[in-house]
Amino acid sequence: MVGDMSSDFKLDAVKGHDSEDPEVGSLNGVDTILPERRATTLSDRLFRGSRAGHGEIVSIPNEKRGHGSAKKSGPLLSGTAYCISSCSMILLNKVVLSSYNFNAGVSLMFYQNLISSVIVVLLGFSGVVTVEKLNWKLVRVWIPVNIIFIGMLVSGMYSLKYVNIAMVTILKNVTNILTAIGELYLFRKHQSQKVWTAMFLMIISAISSGITDISFDTLGYAWQISNCILTASYSLTLRRVMDEAKKYTRSGSLNEVSMVLLNNLLSLPFAAFLIIMFDEWEYIISVDVIKLPMFWVIATASGLLGLAISFTSMWFLHQTGPTTYSLVGSLNKIPISLAGLVLFKVPLSLPNLFSILFGLFAGIFFAKAKMSSSRPGF
Repeated sequence: MVGDMSSDFKLDAVKGHDSEDPEVGSLNGVDTILPERRATTLSDRLFRGSRAGHGEIVSIPNEKRGHGSAKKSGPLLSGTAYCISSCSMILLNKVVLSSYNFNAGVSLMFYQNLISSVIVVLLGFSGVVTVEKLNWKLVRVWIPVNIIFIGMLVSGMYSLKYVNIAMVTILKNVTNILTAIGELYLFRKHQSQKVWTAMFLMIISAISSGITDISFDTLGYAWQISNCILTASYSLTLRRVMDEAKKYTRSGSLNEVSMVLLNNLLSLPFAAFLIIMFDEWEYIISVDVIKLPMFWVIATASGLLGLAISFTSMWFLHQTGPTTYSLVGSLNKIPISLAGLVLFKVPLSLPNLFSILFGLFAGIFFAKAKMSSSRPGF
């Protein structure tokens, strides 16, 4: 699941746009939804109580003993889980695509989405999560979003293969700018002067980082620019489609888990078609790397972590709020970028390093600017 793919896929599953860009490694595309609109069904279900009936939440009665410490440790635990799952998934995807030189990004996406679909279905059957029953009308409404979602994941996969993680992180900032412009023209949503200033800094950092990138790869940058356009399109389209999709559900709403299932399940036939069209299946059956057990361990782990980003982001958002979630998502890009530079021994010049750091702090400034222009969510 690349594209944040993910802080960031994962995801802000659609930004309305009060949170950070979808995670550079987010697979499910749920980290693109407006945090304020995230239903609490899953987080309540997992962390607060049990469901008594369809759509009903029964909270566990307050207990003075232990309740205070649990309340204090909740944000720390959920935030740590979110950051670890996000960082780990991006790094593992980079290992699969670059270190193993795996040249079948669509096939990797198919495998990861299959894992997510199976797990969500099993959780739904066991009653751990609530999943809307799929029907043809709902599927038909969702298909346009899903096509963009697939393009977002595939372009994210290939950009991560050819471009180092730090540069992918910086270039992903362009998604925020495209989304803000789209919201201005489509939804007449105006941003504050601070937000536009932050986005101007992001543009400067993206251009300067690209110019000073020693390992510049034209194909990789083309994939990343495509990914930014598709991610912004996904966010803007999802915002419109969600309201229409709700009309075709039994509960009259569409929770995040159902969206994860819709995106991943519907992507499978499209991905299979692309695998056949691009002759990836011939590559898969002949390449030696798939005979290595460790390759499958890493590919499977990255798929599991992609789904974990969806759950941990919802848990973290439930424990804190959209403001904290947004800021942590921005700060989380710093260790991801630095880890990517060190672990993959990226050739780096001093100007490029400064450009990357400038871009990271521009992202933090953007998150803080968004906070000041919206209600506090702590």
